Amino acid sequence: MDSDAAAAPAGPRRPNARGQGELLREEIVSAALRMLDELADDEALSLRAVARTLSISPNSVYLYFPDRDSLVLTAMQRCHEQIVRTVGDAMAGHTDPASRLRVRLLTQAAWAQQHPGLYKVMHESKVGRRPGMPFKEVLLAHATAAVQDCMDAGAAPPGDPLVVALDLRAAVIGMLSLRINEPDLPWPPIAEQVDRFLAKLVGLTPQTASEPSSDA
Repeated sequence: MDSDAAAAPAGPRRPNARGQGELLREEIVSAALRMLDELADDEALSLRAVARTLSISPNSVYLYFPDRDSLVLTAMQRCHEQIVRTVGDAMAGHTDPASRLRVRLLTQAAWAQQHPGLYKVMHESKVGRRPGMPFKEVLLAHATAAVQDCMDAGAAPPGDPLVVALDLRAAVIGMLSLRINEPDLPWPPIAEQVDRFLAKLVGLTPQTASEPSSDA
């Protein structure tokens, strides 16, 4: 069901030139991302509200997205891709496996703090619980590889890297979701909490987990 949501209409829009349909699709996705970040609820979004924001007809949106869920899924895929790129950029200056894993988690946390509404949609929406979304597996695969690197380097005890990565995923997503939903609790600094996760779940020593990489 495509519920309606208030959105301030933009000024008169000049139609895209012939052959620029893909540009319009990108503008629709970008508008949906901005609105979802503000609404923090995928069910509060409507395709008509997106159309009003862009000063286009609803049919122009339905041409690319038959329903709200298809647009939300596309927006979530963009979020995951953006996180992957942002994490990759942040890790580029680090070679130590323990530092790289720590930077990975802290960068994901920083993205969630900057986009709390989108983070809620990514992890709390009904659409997000659908099976068969391979883009969601990329972050887990990268985290598993990062844990394996720590084990191979002797920074973490040997074990099943997938199990450890899943534990980390549960801890970090839970921690970030709680901070977004219950901001008034006396939360400790994120870096301190992440270091405890790395020590308890991965087996990195506190010094290894919290020590900044010398090759940053």
